[in-house]
Amino acid sequence: MTKTQDVFLIDGARTPFLKVRGKRGPFTPVDLAVQCGRPLLARQPFSADAFDMVILGCVNVIADEMNPARVAALRLGMGDAMVAFTVQINCGSGMQSIDTAFRTIREGSGDLILAGGAEALSHAPLVLQDDAVDWLAGMQTASGPLATAQNALQIRPKHLKPVVGLERGLTDPITDMSMGQTAELLAHHFGITRSMADTYAVESHTRLAAAQQDGTFAHEVLPAFDRDGNVYCDDDGVRADSSVDKLRGLKPVFEKPYGQVTAGNSSQVTDGASWCILASADAVKAHDLTPIARLVDSEWAALDPSVMGLGPVMSVTPLLSRHGYGVADVDLWEINEAFAAQVLACLAAWQDPRFCRDVLGLDDSFGVIPRDKLNIHGGAIALGHPVGTSGNRIVLHLANALKATGARRGVATECIGGGQGGAMILEAV
Repeated sequence: MTKTQDVFLIDGARTPFLKVRGKRGPFTPVDLAVQCGRPLLARQPFSADAFDMVILGCVNVIADEMNPARVAALRLGMGDAMVAFTVQINCGSGMQSIDTAFRTIREGSGDLILAGGAEALSHAPLVLQDDAVDWLAGMQTASGPLATAQNALQIRPKHLKPVVGLERGLTDPITDMSMGQTAELLAHHFGITRSMADTYAVESHTRLAAAQQDGTFAHEVLPAFDRDGNVYCDDDGVRADSSVDKLRGLKPVFEKPYGQVTAGNSSQVTDGASWCILASADAVKAHDLTPIARLVDSEWAALDPSVMGLGPVMSVTPLLSRHGYGVADVDLWEINEAFAAQVLACLAAWQDPRFCRDVLGLDDSFGVIPRDKLNIHGGAIALGHPVGTSGNRIVLHLANALKATGARRGVATECIGGGQGGAMILEAV
């Protein structure tokens, strides 16, 4: 067997996550990557061109930034010779960048890699409907004034109503279900009530608000500055005064009128970027670095897209089993909060002996994850879910949380649109 080497997370940073408010935000994906990348690289004891490569997760790549990893690397002053590529696995893209870097270093093909995620959902393109595209094609190919005039008369009001690309992107093309509908299905299967989901959502906001107040994110979240001189310092979607009574007044979004999933207990549509610096033991020694955490292992899993929210269950369980770990061996958990009902369904699945036997192949239930070990500083319901970034953020924050709390071992995991899941084990150094 080929000898592998340890891989360490040295440092990382992210932008504030900025809630989409009905118009284009101030930053493109690359803008966001540069905003947190510049100060992150500036505080390192090595030059920006010392990296072996740059890997960036991004789902909604905009036309002006093809291969945003390369564009970001050049804007960050990492040199013309810097290899940089973009990865896409929907909600897992930011974690995929880390995993690709992790495996590259572990196998001895690199020593220092910048891995990140960037997403500006407010810049999601507008998409014309098919018949509108056909009409425009007819205008382009019409031969002569008469044919052009005849085609022009075929225009209809609906041709002037494009669809936001994000709306299509959040609908699974195999099942024709939106991501919210998949969460509704899980809520039905596992008995997750509206009250349970709203209570969880309030907890997410409360924890994030407290973390903002006590300086938890001082080293992790770096200010972003737009071209007009405005400064963005904090995740701006948090509602410190959120309550179950307030959330109770919101109507279901995906399954009206009796559904459980509302805007209040779902992740927010957000812009944001995150970077992690990964290094080998040789790089740690060469640059006199102080690691935050060691990346132990990772796992990817796939399942029926209609229950994609169980991705964490399907990826975490074999990952921990491979190392002989159970729930009690994990000190902190970061589960990306796509929907409150989805997170609660994962917790319920792990506690269900029948599910664990029939689906996971276990002898009994996997166990109970204590809520005081799960997303201790809030999650995507409160701070948002920029799709290509979130997997990177949860790994970075888990590493920082292990260090801050003195905990030893943690798991970061997420569900992935299309029916997949990803998970990583980290250990404090």
